[in-house]
Amino acid sequence: MDEERLTKSILDMAQGAIKSRVDREMTRIVQNIIDPNTKAAKPRKLTLTLTFTPDAGRTLVATKCEAKTSLQPANPVTTSLYIGEYDGEVEAVEMTPQVPGQIAMDGTEQEQPAQLKLIV
Repeated sequence: MDEERLTKSILDMAQGAIKSRVDREMTRIVQNIIDPNTKAAKPRKLTLTLTFTPDAGRTLVATKCEAKTSLQPANPVTTSLYIGEYDGEVEAVEMTPQVPGQIAMDGTEQEQPAQLKLIV
């Protein structure tokens, strides 16, 4: 047999499953990087842990591979609430960028703000 064919990387073992795990986690990392809801310049990590457990005779080695990623969480979502009194009841209304009903430069109309249901 050809020596090149017999010599392989540990990443090629398990019928290519180790490489497949790395590729799957890389896909998750790239998706996290291009997600506009995450911080762009923060690092992501891929940790590949190979565990080798030999038997008592030192002839059989059980090999386990774990691929883990550390991704950036989604950025926090923020909003502002205006709290006031209306018809004798306290209410909280989400602030909007424009006056409700106003037409923006792109032709869209500002919707009515969301009102928070307060249970008293």
